[in-house]
Amino acid sequence: MDFEKEDSDFYSLDPATILRVAEDASGQRMSAVCRPYTSYINRVYELQTAAGESIVAKFYRPGRWTREALQEEHDFLRELSEAEIPIIAPRVLRDGSTLGLEEKMHFALFPKKGGRTCDEILDDDWIEVGRMVGRVHQIGATRAAISRVTWSPGIVTEEHVNYILEGNFLTDSLDEEYQEVARQFIELAKPLFEEVPLQRIHGDFHLANLIYRPGEFFFMIDFDDMAMGPAIQDLWMLLPGSSSEVRREINLFAEGYETFLEFPDSQLKLIEVLRGMRYIHFCAWCARQIGDGGFLHANPEWGTLNYWRQEIQDVRTQISRVNSELAELG
Repeated sequence: MDFEKEDSDFYSLDPATILRVAEDASGQRMSAVCRPYTSYINRVYELQTAAGESIVAKFYRPGRWTREALQEEHDFLRELSEAEIPIIAPRVLRDGSTLGLEEKMHFALFPKKGGRTCDEILDDDWIEVGRMVGRVHQIGATRAAISRVTWSPGIVTEEHVNYILEGNFLTDSLDEEYQEVARQFIELAKPLFEEVPLQRIHGDFHLANLIYRPGEFFFMIDFDDMAMGPAIQDLWMLLPGSSSEVRREINLFAEGYETFLEFPDSQLKLIEVLRGMRYIHFCAWCARQIGDGGFLHANPEWGTLNYWRQEIQDVRTQISRVNSELAELG
């Protein structure tokens, strides 16, 4: 999943190329509109057909996902769309597919769906969001995604830690300490996943990936990090506090979720584990951006001695929280 810095086609995308690709793929003439969206990983643009329809063109950064993994995301979106779940599915291209290829770049065209980002979820909304996620998981459980990430500590977190250590991103003075605390976290976490069913999930479901459209309620967006993982992964990042502090919100979400599926109450013990996994995941994600010259310029603190000390402390904190929750559970 490393990014190919040498792929100049992706980094030098220009409006003429974008419009030509969109016209060839869709079979529709485009106007001169080509507005870039803010997106660090991929390249995303708003276009407009000659008939005035707004569409969004998304060029996937080469090297991040295989074609098979991207197709599994598109297949999941198609299944959800056919079930009338509020997501934004890619358009079918002129050749009958949803995933195009230009040079080494995969791309897709989407209908434009405006809306506002959700700042907070109100009481009645928790029930509705729970229904939506329950329906997504009902469909997600019908088949596996063999080319996507498996979100469990013994697989994905192990890979992240190995990448960080083998890449020599730490100073010598902290290398052993980071390795010790990361391995301790993984060994603590692995047994908790042994009996947990893994299925297709959104994988990165937080407030920024929930948009509100007046008259249509919420839409779930950005399935880039779709994974095979525990169902509770698609809840904990929405919560405004630790699981012990937000039981009311969890109960409301569960009420809606159980319209379609039994709520996985036993997975609540995974929330602090998943939080720790995300810390390590984000750290490894940042490490993979080093090849992009603009990353360190925008994030000068990354990789410093203080940065790694804080990372080590964050993982230690999660170990303590997981142990405390396990003690409470007996």
